[in-house]
Amino acid sequence: MATVCVAVDTVPKNVPEMSPGEISQWVFASIVFGVFILSGANLFPAHAETIRYVAVGDSYTICEGVAEKDCWPALLTRHLVSSGVDIELTANPSQTGWKVEDAIRDELPAFENANPTFVTLLIGVNDWIHGSGRNKFIANLRILLDRMQKELPRPERLLIVTLPDFSCAPRGEIHGYGRNISRGILKYNAIIQKEATVRGLPVADIFPLSQTFCDQKNMFVEDGIHPSARQYILWEQLIFPEAYKLLRQ
Repeated sequence: MATVCVAVDTVPKNVPEMSPGEISQWVFASIVFGVFILSGANLFPAHAETIRYVAVGDSYTICEGVAEKDCWPALLTRHLVSSGVDIELTANPSQTGWKVEDAIRDELPAFENANPTFVTLLIGVNDWIHGSGRNKFIANLRILLDRMQKELPRPERLLIVTLPDFSCAPRGEIHGYGRNISRGILKYNAIIQKEATVRGLPVADIFPLSQTFCDQKNMFVEDGIHPSARQYILWEQLIFPEAYKLLRQ
């Protein structure tokens, strides 16, 4: 058995004079520390596994018309890492134009194969645009949420993002087909919020923020409907606090 040698012949410098009892306590603490060091004991807890982040959604999550590095899930990942969260963006299987039923069919397999431990969900605008109907939207949303929560080791690590009001986009009215876009999106967001509340899931509400971009320059890409990198920066600043709070729990 190795001999533990700890220097105890001197009292720490630059401290008030200690009583014999306090000196004995300091010596004992020094010996214990020396035993830990020499035995190779780890004084700090082992790092948890890297969080595997998967982003599920449509064009608003794949960021149509914007470079991958400027897409809000990528911005969110970098922001979390710089804030001390060990996380990587493992997959973003989102596709432009997809409805919830498309996500169930084509995104869930990629989601499951990625072994996710955290997910964000932003989907539903195409269900409203194409008139899928509220009942169908609710049923499919529940299926999607059930499947994702079942796959997650911690089912509560699912952050839902509300739908933006695209009526502020230069060509937004074209995709409204004569309907009131703001009112329609609000109704779908109410469904999303209700499902999140029932499941105890956090929500990042970007709807009010999206209404501030009317007539602002450089907030949309050339197609006149999808957000620009500049707009996604503001989205991420709103989404980040919810994600950080969730992942630090």
